[in-house]
Amino acid sequence: MTPTPQQTPGVPRLLRPVAKTGDAFLRFLDHTGHAVNLGLATAVWLGRGLTMRRARRGVPAVVSQIIRVGVRSIFIVSLVSGCVGLILALQLSPPLDKFGSRDLVANIVGVAVLRELGPLIGAIVLTGFAGASIAAELGTMVVSEEIEALEAHALNPVRFLVVPRVSATITSMTVLGIISDLVAIACAMGVSVVLLKIPPTIFVDNLLSQVGLVDFLTGVGKATIFGMLIGLISCTNGLKVSGGAAGVGNATTQTVVQCVVAIIVADLVFTAIFYAFKLF
Repeated sequence: MTPTPQQTPGVPRLLRPVAKTGDAFLRFLDHTGHAVNLGLATAVWLGRGLTMRRARRGVPAVVSQIIRVGVRSIFIVSLVSGCVGLILALQLSPPLDKFGSRDLVANIVGVAVLRELGPLIGAIVLTGFAGASIAAELGTMVVSEEIEALEAHALNPVRFLVVPRVSATITSMTVLGIISDLVAIACAMGVSVVLLKIPPTIFVDNLLSQVGLVDFLTGVGKATIFGMLIGLISCTNGLKVSGGAAGVGNATTQTVVQCVVAIIVADLVFTAIFYAFKLF
């Protein structure tokens, strides 16, 4: 174990903040390296399952994880997305009224939801619903030495534990992103028609005139990347658990925090890339 700055002999008091920062940075690189290595191993096993006839694809395990991770998240994702759609429409109406442009609610809601809020809301909800659960499950298996039992029987933990969960989070997040988009826009349209008195034909026409296929594909692509991040981060933290039950709790907490931060940073990076290449 790498000693902390307080444990490192010969570090002057004034340099301890620098040493602490360096130690945190090295731990970040170590953790990132584990996640990247796990991602590469997962990709290798996925490739073998798709290209080699003798390799087991583990379809039942993947379907089971999709039901557990994705299907059970549909209601909560729809609930949160619907509320966000209602909030957007109601919040946008007063400032647009000042310019006599209340009908443009559909334009703003469509862009905001399809490009950003749909996949982002789905990813954050899936992090709390499934990411923490995956980390806790794998961490418990590590503590109870089930991982060592798999390796003792010549069974690769990445192949039998990580691949189904990462595949499930990627697939589920892609579909949940689309569901989140549809529910948010539908709820925004409902409140616009009922409360804001915007005719449904005008709402639909403005929406279709503002957004296009590239906006939809941008959101779907982001959702897929978010699902991959959730799966890899959750599995990495779960497999690195140490220290018994307390370690499982720490891994669960770190998973939620790291997933949310990684999702926001990835969203920023992709938005900057799309803006730089004028893909919007």
